[in-house]
Amino acid sequence: MSLPAGKMGDVQVRRHVLMTAVVIVSICSFTLADKGSPNTVSGGGNPEPRSLPEWTVKIRSDHPRLFFNRETWPAVRERALGPERQWYKRFQSKVARLESELAGQEMPAARDLGPQAAWSAFLFLMTEEPRYLELAKKCLDTSLRYYEQCFEERKSVNWYSTSRVHAVLAWDWLYNHLTDDQRRSTMSRLIHVIDNVIRARPAIYRENMSGYNTGFYGVRNCLWFIGCTAFETGIELERVNEWLVWGYDENLRMLEHRRRACGDDGGGASATLGYIFGAYPWAEQDFFYTWLSSTSENIAGNWPHSAMLANYVLWNWIEAEPVPLEFGYGDTPHTRNTLPTNQLYTHMANIRHLFGQAAPKAAALARYLQQKVPQQSYAETWFIYPFLLTQAESSPEPFRPINLPNGRHFETMGQVFMRSGTGTNDTYCLFSCGGALSQHRHYDALNFVIYHRGFLALDSGTRYEEFVNGEHLANYYAQTVAHNCVLIHQPGEPPARYWGGTVVGNHGGQHRQLGSVVKAFETNRDFVYVAGDATACYQHGVVRREGLPDLPEKCELVARQIVFLLPHHFVIFDRVEATDATYRKDWLIHTAYRPVLDGHVLRADYNQGRMYSRTLLPEDATLTAVGGPGKEFWAAGKNWEIVAEGLTEENLALMGQWRVEVTPTAPRKTDLFLHVIQVGDRTLEAMDGIELLQGSQSYGVRLNAVDRAWEILFRTTGPLGGHIRRSGAEAIDRPLATTVQPQSDI
Repeated sequence: MSLPAGKMGDVQVRRHVLMTAVVIVSICSFTLADKGSPNTVSGGGNPEPRSLPEWTVKIRSDHPRLFFNRETWPAVRERALGPERQWYKRFQSKVARLESELAGQEMPAARDLGPQAAWSAFLFLMTEEPRYLELAKKCLDTSLRYYEQCFEERKSVNWYSTSRVHAVLAWDWLYNHLTDDQRRSTMSRLIHVIDNVIRARPAIYRENMSGYNTGFYGVRNCLWFIGCTAFETGIELERVNEWLVWGYDENLRMLEHRRRACGDDGGGASATLGYIFGAYPWAEQDFFYTWLSSTSENIAGNWPHSAMLANYVLWNWIEAEPVPLEFGYGDTPHTRNTLPTNQLYTHMANIRHLFGQAAPKAAALARYLQQKVPQQSYAETWFIYPFLLTQAESSPEPFRPINLPNGRHFETMGQVFMRSGTGTNDTYCLFSCGGALSQHRHYDALNFVIYHRGFLALDSGTRYEEFVNGEHLANYYAQTVAHNCVLIHQPGEPPARYWGGTVVGNHGGQHRQLGSVVKAFETNRDFVYVAGDATACYQHGVVRREGLPDLPEKCELVARQIVFLLPHHFVIFDRVEATDATYRKDWLIHTAYRPVLDGHVLRADYNQGRMYSRTLLPEDATLTAVGGPGKEFWAAGKNWEIVAEGLTEENLALMGQWRVEVTPTAPRKTDLFLHVIQVGDRTLEAMDGIELLQGSQSYGVRLNAVDRAWEILFRTTGPLGGHIRRSGAEAIDRPLATTVQPQSDI
């Protein structure tokens, strides 16, 4: 089928009336006072057009404009009938069932059929069968009545904009097959249902109004799509022009925000994988695709951070059977800790298509990961994607991740990954420090998570059933006590607020999510070393108290150094300086099940893995196991229990219902914590030989491993630093790094 050309003509002439002598590069008269929401304009008529930015002349005059156009349609159609025929038949079947369901219903009950409208419109373009045209129009009307009804009843349509965007797609794709009255009526109704929600006061509960610095998939995401396709149609002129420019500008803000968030390593707008591996990439990919289809410009290459998502996937991947796992960072429900891969096949395919030429290394890695993910199928959310992948097959051959470094520092994400390899029997570790994002991040600077054939030192708590367990999230899970960190207990210190509940107290934790700094990082084939300073995260500022003395800061230094001796040993050194010797300090390590304590040594098992941890400093330390029934999630004098209905023992174990607190017996302003952790499988019966070392201004450890001996010393004063020595063949004898080691792109 050939798509009708629609109105054509000289682009410059066509837009001359919309341009002024002044070149407007950005928002001009559409600039929003708070950069947060569009200035919606009520009323009808055709007011005089405002000045428009220069880039608007690039938008094509004909339809369709969204995701494909008259020139690209043949390739899209060919792909639907060729490589993606099974995907096409899948939606044919869905539409056939919908036809049967709606047969004989002149006006079906109002409900959201936005995606179905787009499916039907697509089938009409593919087949030219009038019944699909009529079905698409019926779905549009049914959806519009539903959106209008939701507003009247003050109900949310959906947390995501996806269904409403699909309704816009249906209008765009059917543009040439609708009468003028049908075009105007349908688009006006679409505009008003979106406008009503945006302007609603008070805001409608659970209508997602989030902006560019989050996932950008709520109702405001619709404005770009409406503005782009309704531009120069004469429909709601003032409002369409405003939304077009606002949507464009907001998408650029989103891309710039995510570019900064990813840095040159990869990542996204949150380090919580359910978001960044799920819905978050849609906003970027949708804008790339629709800008390309409406202007014939591929701007994806200007934003290579989007392709580097593949690198972040690679380092978060814990190889396990039967499915890969993740560390469970941030607001993750610790029920299974499975890597959220259900959208990754699609995300990686889009990277291959969009970045095959602009970012070939990332595209090659995406190709490798696409072949590796368990779900070898596209996500249905954006059904159109597979038909657009005309360049995917020409992307570079899969990148094989061999001879990769053993550590990777994601500076802006605030994470350092360490691992002995990429197999099921390797050791994996995540260290949290630094970063520029607070989105869904906990008070967990300097936290570590260790996996070896099971989660051995883990994050505790959960975001499970947040509307039921919200107090647990805010008072326990997000707080420092739920993580493998250090606590400093200051009587009277203020709570650290978190979304989802009211924080009733502080259990010695951090007060800021951002502010920690990675001071040093290096990786080689023998060890990975990282040093971090989280002092700023523990500081709350001077607190004014009525009738009481001001509450000072509680600490002057909280720093941690970790040496990962591949493949099984971690040496962890903490320097903690309180402002008052009476402020108790606790060093924490969380386990799935009750640990076994033997003096200064703990043992913990999970699945097929085993961990030992030995406390060398403080020498007067007391080790206390906290947990079990009634104390699984103990903090601030209360157990922040969860409603565990529907959860298995395995689910609960991953929430880490036990911890060991290492506490100095004598009060001191400054305490040093030195631990050696060794991991292995269940056959590991004891730790390797360990000896405490002491220098004039240093402490350390001599470790006699099976095949080699190590000596590691840490400075006790001044800048973070130390020395590492290994005897025997390929001896090592040098200072630990004092700066962050440069890294390659992939």
